[in-house]
Amino acid sequence: QVQLVESGGGLVQPGGSLRLSCTASGIRFNIFAVGWYRQAPGKQRELVSNMGSIGAVYYAASVKGRFTLFRDNTMRTLYLQMNSLQPEDTAVYYCNFKYADEDYWGQGTQVTVSS
Repeated sequence: QVQLVESGGGLVQPGGSLRLSCTASGIRFNIFAVGWYRQAPGKQRELVSNMGSIGAVYYAASVKGRFTLFRDNTMRTLYLQMNSLQPEDTAVYYCNFKYADEDYWGQGTQVTVSS
């Protein structure tokens, strides 16, 4: 059974940092393209960052230079390091794993940036 378990969300002040984690089980982790999406209230889900199994990393323009995506294949975990957080980064963040016709989502973790 495939399971993606997210952690690391929370409340942070503007300018602060958080690290999101997404640990996978039940899949061959290293072959999957991986990424993080987010959905703010009243808005559509949007891609934040993703990478192929061996490819370059993509960042949305709104997070480039502030967020870093990386994966640890040994720990079967995907990370999103988020620095210089701003109120507009407030959203539920979802990890996503794709390979061929397989498409898996984490349960979502709330990130709130507020003073």
